[in-house]
Amino acid sequence: MAQADQFQRFIFEHSQVRGAWVNLTDSYQRIGSQADYLPAVRTLLGELLAASVLMSSTLKFEGTLGIQAHGDGLLSTLLAETTHDRDIRGLARMHEDDSANENQGSQLAELLGKGRMAITITPTQGRRYQGVVPLEQDTLAGCLTDYFARSEQLDTCLILHADQHHAGGLLLQRLPGGQDADLDLWNRVNHLAATITAEELLTLDSQTLLHRLFHEEDVRLFDAEGVRFNCTCSKERTAAALKSIGQQECYQLLDEHKVIEMDCQFCHAQYRFERHDLDQLFHGHSLH
Repeated sequence: MAQADQFQRFIFEHSQVRGAWVNLTDSYQRIGSQADYLPAVRTLLGELLAASVLMSSTLKFEGTLGIQAHGDGLLSTLLAETTHDRDIRGLARMHEDDSANENQGSQLAELLGKGRMAITITPTQGRRYQGVVPLEQDTLAGCLTDYFARSEQLDTCLILHADQHHAGGLLLQRLPGGQDADLDLWNRVNHLAATITAEELLTLDSQTLLHRLFHEEDVRLFDAEGVRFNCTCSKERTAAALKSIGQQECYQLLDEHKVIEMDCQFCHAQYRFERHDLDQLFHGHSLH
């Protein structure tokens, strides 16, 4: 059985080819339970969560990597975020007029329609970066492979699968520069990776899967890292969002509703702001 909620890197020795594997179970189920998602929407969200973990492994940074897709199909927004220490969260939003339509297909084009996908890197320190790619492929993996080719100029193979209980993914990438001693390695490992079934990816542990695929290659597997659902919302962050609305607008909302209530869209935590909270916020004092 696959190790639940784990991520592992691996490399092909003496080459420029690296890889990563992820399995999400408890974290995926917690995120999927935050709303009454249609089965096809839930699995698409699972694939995006797995992709965000895999893609975060390609970066050397402390901060957050987010993948957000917008379209004109059943879904208006699909979002997954992963931090450098493998905390994940995500959500899907449907267009209001389509929310009851359960007859939509499960293909990416039918769920998201025409739109685009943005990959946003937000370091703890430094400048924020965002790359955008149109949704022109039939799968999330295909769209993200396009992103690497267009924005990063990196040869990438990405395989994603999810069912109602598990989400998993495999990433292979050839780094620029240098020269592989085995010139056919990249083509060979891509061909082998293409033979993975959804059942294998979702149920096998990393060692078994990689041995089954690449037993004739020299692969080094690094230590596993845990992955967990953890929302980064807080009253302080919610207050900062209120402050960005402006003092006059906030006090008008307070006068109309007697209290301002804000819910986190990821974990549904509720934050209440009364008059003394706004007085503290706009006079520069910290909230308690």
